[in-house]
Amino acid sequence: MKRNLRVKTMILDTIKMQKGLFAAILFAVTGAIISALLPPLVLARIIDGITAGDEVSASFLLLYFLLLALTGFLEAAREGLLTVFGQKMTHALRSSLMEKFGRLTSDNVNRQEPGMLVSRFVGDVDTVENLFTSGIVSMFADACKIISILAVIWFRNRGLTFVLLVLLPFLFWFTRHVQKNMLSAQIENRRAVGRASGHVPETLHNIRTIHCLKKEAYMEEQYDIYIGRSYQAMERTNFYDAIYSPVILTLNAAVVAVVMLLSASGNKNVLMLFGMSAGTAVAVINYISQIFTPVESLGMEIQTIQSAIAGIHRINEFFALEERTENPAWQMKQVDTDRTPIPFVEFKDVTFGYDEHTVLQHLSFSVMDGEQVTLAGRTGAGKSTILRLLLGLYEPQSGAVLIHGVPAVAIADEKRRRLFGYVEQSFHMVPGTVRDQITLYDTTISDEAAQMAARLTGLDEAIRELEKGYDTICTPELFSQGQWQLLSIARAAAANPRMLLLDEITANLDAKTEAVVLDALERVANHRTVISISHRTSARLGRVIQIEAN
Repeated sequence: MKRNLRVKTMILDTIKMQKGLFAAILFAVTGAIISALLPPLVLARIIDGITAGDEVSASFLLLYFLLLALTGFLEAAREGLLTVFGQKMTHALRSSLMEKFGRLTSDNVNRQEPGMLVSRFVGDVDTVENLFTSGIVSMFADACKIISILAVIWFRNRGLTFVLLVLLPFLFWFTRHVQKNMLSAQIENRRAVGRASGHVPETLHNIRTIHCLKKEAYMEEQYDIYIGRSYQAMERTNFYDAIYSPVILTLNAAVVAVVMLLSASGNKNVLMLFGMSAGTAVAVINYISQIFTPVESLGMEIQTIQSAIAGIHRINEFFALEERTENPAWQMKQVDTDRTPIPFVEFKDVTFGYDEHTVLQHLSFSVMDGEQVTLAGRTGAGKSTILRLLLGLYEPQSGAVLIHGVPAVAIADEKRRRLFGYVEQSFHMVPGTVRDQITLYDTTISDEAAQMAARLTGLDEAIRELEKGYDTICTPELFSQGQWQLLSIARAAAANPRMLLLDEITANLDAKTEAVVLDALERVANHRTVISISHRTSARLGRVIQIEAN
């Protein structure tokens, strides 16, 4: 069943689950804003007292330093709490992305570029974390800080308040202009990095072909193009980043200089707006520095938020991809009963293709319970596609693929391994022990069942001769090619399935090894329905069904 996953929903759910943590963040943010306003006021009181010849109380000095320490503590607490919240958010997002990936249709999985997929799990999720650690909450805090400083300055120096109110819209426009250009460059850089990331595993996967065709220079050139685009985008980002801070710092210095000059003016009208005591002057300079710092930070936070929005959009696109469908009305009771007169497998007028290319057209055949058949036909006729349709990885465009009268795509995931075992041309190892290779971490398969499957294939003795037997950690050099294929058959048989699907399992083996594998297959296939694909006549089982190319 498809879940309506959205990043916004996950964020709200995380906030609900972490109410205490979120409340602590709000307390730290509010406390840091208030505490940052107080030290300049205390310092102004101290300086005005000194200039008036009054004795400065030690309690005021202690209060000043305590307020500075409290502000630093609350700022550190805010950053720490935001980091923890961001980590919880990324954990939830990555877990949901992996769950979604496991539910995607095979067609959608094949359409995903490896580099782009990795960038969603890593780069895009990281931007969502930054949305909280250095984005929306920090932006809210800085905005509140700016407003509160303006309010305090209004009572201390109204002329400066007017100057800042005139200047802030320009700063806002300048910040937006810089950040829009930076965001555009960052998105372009992310795309280029995604392509470069996918290029490396693609090159490694096809390295033999590349060497044979002498295409090393071409692959290097393509990689350089992707990296070059990334560098160009980063140079644009660095340019705007480099000009932003100097402009802000220059304006900071200019405002301080103008206000000090006006406050020293002898004009009464000017002094009505800009006149102030020595202590107030120190406080105002402090506040000006404080107000320009969050304005500068706002620029970075806007960039972070915009980058996060782009990441959220890409994650939501991934969440919106079509999932494998399961019909809850189908309980597969027919599969668990004794033999029935209906075919075990039935293709009814099936048409299927990939994109615009039709592979199977109006295909019909049936296989009875316990029957063993071999699909024959030239390469590209659609034999492997038939197995994928049986596995429920794809749904026919028209017609029906039935297993005991039930659509293959409607079979629940937990029932699939008990229904059929699938053996491919080559073994695909998973991290773990030899036992894990057979059970695939299925806790319902006992050690005895795993060992029985290995004995059926004739591999049990070889496994027991290993240093730790079934608990030996698997490595590529542990078995020969033939033994790996025997292990693949044991994996398929371990769950005692009703049917075996075999896809050219002896294609990569020599004649002697093929005979060993076929002997093992004969023992495993006993009393089971078997559908196999094989170009070798010696490896064909039972009735042959000829598949004609479309």
